[in-house]
Amino acid sequence: MSNLTSSPAPCSRSWSISEDSLRRYVFYASENCIQELLSASDSKSCNDGWKILGVDNGVEIAKRRSGSLHTFRSRWLLKSVSPQQFITVANAIDAARQWDGDLVEARYIKDLEDNLSIIRLRFGENSKPLFRNREFIVYERRETMDDGTLVVAVASLPKEIAAGLHPKQNNAIRGLLLQSGWVVEKIDHDSCMVTYVVQLDPAGWLPKCFVNRLNTKLVMIIDNLKKQVLSSPTNSDDST
Repeated sequence: MSNLTSSPAPCSRSWSISEDSLRRYVFYASENCIQELLSASDSKSCNDGWKILGVDNGVEIAKRRSGSLHTFRSRWLLKSVSPQQFITVANAIDAARQWDGDLVEARYIKDLEDNLSIIRLRFGENSKPLFRNREFIVYERRETMDDGTLVVAVASLPKEIAAGLHPKQNNAIRGLLLQSGWVVEKIDHDSCMVTYVVQLDPAGWLPKCFVNRLNTKLVMIIDNLKKQVLSSPTNSDDST
């Protein structure tokens, strides 16, 4: 067992926060994230700072400058996949498994509401450079809009709050998932438009240009998740 009471490192302050205060904070922060995701998925706002980088295997990839770390977006029309089917794998844990196969731990720390949770993601020393020996303490909020659009918002808690919920281990670098999530829009009874947005700061020594280059690969997980949906046993039930 690692010693969780070792001498503090820089930025190791922690805030003790009540569950009610945590719920209010996460609800407010996730509301902003949801609005950002909906804006990014709106085809009418495609010129709102977004630059189309190209199309890869049917997935449109775009980026938008956000300080030194760009925000990346992928969009894909999935045929023969309903929004309900896709949303079952559009979550922080399944996405993390697609980011890196050396995900060491992915678990729910706390459920604040039926649709609002705190999750810990930890990657091992054999992971890709973007995730090696890194952990993320994130919230996940799932909402259905009035028009039936499904949204999953995932982002890191502030480091002080995260440290109060789960102390950082000695050999881990605590990265920041600045914003990420899914917007799944129904097109017809068996098709949907999926938009995925991610802005990740892995922290540590990695050059920003290197991080931005690797971030472009993260948005391609739509393809892997589609395969996961189509291979799931429940998928055949939906075709009856």
